[in-house]
Amino acid sequence: MARGAAAAAKGGAAGGKKKGSVTFVIDCAKPVEDKIMEIASLEKFLQERIKVAGGKAGNLGEGVTVSRDKTKVTVTSEGPFSKRYLKYLTKKYLKKHNVRDWLRVIASNKDRSVYELRYFNIAENEGEEED
Repeated sequence: MARGAAAAAKGGAAGGKKKGSVTFVIDCAKPVEDKIMEIASLEKFLQERIKVAGGKAGNLGEGVTVSRDKTKVTVTSEGPFSKRYLKYLTKKYLKKHNVRDWLRVIASNKDRSVYELRYFNIAENEGEEED
């Protein structure tokens, strides 16, 4: 009884998931500056492909919103939403547009709710091949 009361006092239910909004950001600054990809096409792709609670793709409903700034796409969900699923969809977008060989999706060091699109370090590999 004491453990359940302590968990309830902390604001969480025993064994339950927390309710609230979750926000993830995909930072596409480098590829957009180099004009490799369009931020609007990534936003449209995510809106068409995100599935909510086992439903059909593209039916976001009220729970999930996808928006964009100049170089960032923001996905906000009122219910549970997997960060890994967002990474999967981003990789799928890169593959569809044939830039998966040059770009990778990495979680930011500063903020764990942010994914960054970065280039592979090709310069290091070229130096090794010349030896």
